[in-house]
Amino acid sequence: MSETMTGAEMVIRALQDQGVEHIFGYPGGAVLPIYDALFHQDKVKHILVRHEQGAVHAAEGYARSSGKVGVVLVTSGPGATNAVTGLADAMMDSIPVVCITGQVPTHLIGSDAFQECDTVGITRHCTKHNYLVKSIEDLPRILHEAFYVASNGRPGPVVIDLPKDIQFKAGSYARPVNNQHKTYRPTVKGDMDKIRAAIELMANAKRPVFYTGGGVINSGPHAAALLRELVRLTGFPITSTLMGLGAYPASDPLFLGMLGMHGTYEANLAMHECDVMINIGARFDDRITGRLDAFSPYSKRIHVDIDPSSINKNVKVDIPIVGDCAHVLEDMVRLWRQTAPQQDMVALKEWMGKVEGWRARNCLAYRPSAETIKPQFAIQRLYELTKGRETYVTTEVGQHQMWAAQYFKFEDPNRWMTSGGLGTMGYGLPAAIGAQLANPKALVVDIAGEASILMNMQEMSTAVQYRLPVKIFILNNEYMGMVRQWQELLHGGRYSQSYSESLPDFVKLAEAYGGVGMRCDKPADLDAAITEMINIDRPVIFDCIVDKTENCFPMIPSGKAHNEMLLNDYLGETGTDIGSVIDEKGKMLV
Repeated sequence: MSETMTGAEMVIRALQDQGVEHIFGYPGGAVLPIYDALFHQDKVKHILVRHEQGAVHAAEGYARSSGKVGVVLVTSGPGATNAVTGLADAMMDSIPVVCITGQVPTHLIGSDAFQECDTVGITRHCTKHNYLVKSIEDLPRILHEAFYVASNGRPGPVVIDLPKDIQFKAGSYARPVNNQHKTYRPTVKGDMDKIRAAIELMANAKRPVFYTGGGVINSGPHAAALLRELVRLTGFPITSTLMGLGAYPASDPLFLGMLGMHGTYEANLAMHECDVMINIGARFDDRITGRLDAFSPYSKRIHVDIDPSSINKNVKVDIPIVGDCAHVLEDMVRLWRQTAPQQDMVALKEWMGKVEGWRARNCLAYRPSAETIKPQFAIQRLYELTKGRETYVTTEVGQHQMWAAQYFKFEDPNRWMTSGGLGTMGYGLPAAIGAQLANPKALVVDIAGEASILMNMQEMSTAVQYRLPVKIFILNNEYMGMVRQWQELLHGGRYSQSYSESLPDFVKLAEAYGGVGMRCDKPADLDAAITEMINIDRPVIFDCIVDKTENCFPMIPSGKAHNEMLLNDYLGETGTDIGSVIDEKGKMLV
């Protein structure tokens, strides 16, 4: 049954029909009709951010922690351009977001009107799809279609650019019976012949490894459960990208830790020496592959991905399977059980022995200190003191992000939210706000650096306004840590503009916003301080003063292969001290 309403009212009704509970936004002239329509209802709650970039990151955190589509509402011109960084971030990390942007009236488009910009042109390359609404008759279809496009296939951001005159116009609204896009039909079922070929290749593997990514998590909890079942059926070791952490439990003996530039020694060496690689939901990005011509040189490669454009884009594979991870994993598990393949257990035992030898190198060990808080120690204590709770972790970008990935152990999907593809400083706080809204009873912690947190610190006002008890755990080393590390190791120790001078007093800053500020600089005091932070039911900024010179290892320098890692010169009592000396060609002899 159709109803007559304005375009602005259609927006709100469509959100209600899609089950949207929260929308993140910032008002402006070109979207005031929509804000007026919001005022006259109480089903969709608007969350007022302090910057449009923060709105999109908050929507990302909401989407990633809930499995729903995140929704954003911003005005035209600078409102839309401020949102671009968040949209690019969501595009790179495959996060479903619908962003509604205001636009000048249709008769003014192209006239350089006040707060006009070519939003469709600007966002074309950082969104999955975008629309410029030119007719009130098209608006209901576009609103619902956007949710379908954002959440189906490989998820991503969709922009609806809505001129102000269309918001005022009256038209007929009826929820479409079918909101699918007329041409967008992603393949979800994998080709069975290729899946059978993959199972046969896996059955004959002597040095196999699973390589999993964010696609498993995007596919839903059933995909993660099926992945766990397949790994245990095969007995193969498994590693994960930064975005895939939590799809497989970190505590399981078959889990090798994270792969890639700051991945573990055992994960990277297993990838380098495997004979069969099973890529489930990852896209072979450069932070994983290192030098392409030396990437996993001895392996046959299986690649499962719902995005056909990711197949053979960066790395040539032997068995490409286009399909949704959950559907393909379900077929793989079923076929493995049906065929009950006879594996070469002698070869597999030898392979696992080699993997355990690499693991024994204890690559994440670090030199402890009774005087200074080591950043690795801070993450370990945060993990131990939050273990057993429903905890969601977001991060900013830098050394702290990598330490969090290395030392915070994730057992479940959707608990880890970080900016992977774009590497966006300022992501963590607004993402934590979104995650806290989606999970009001959970503990949400943003692991931050003192430089990154200042990128979107204004969102502390949003956390305070909506009484969201997010915890900002700053590893404060007074440097842009990852920049300093690269300058030290690769640029002769020339620390050009990487020292964070004139930092604010974070305790006073938290109090100025109406939150709680804490500081800790002694290892002996850390547990009590973290426990106090957890128990405070208000937004908290925790200024954890850490070793200023600590570097994040292992590290594969840019352009190097997996077997050319830089390792810490301290590998602990059970490890082997191998030093971190680089030869004249930049190769670490491991």
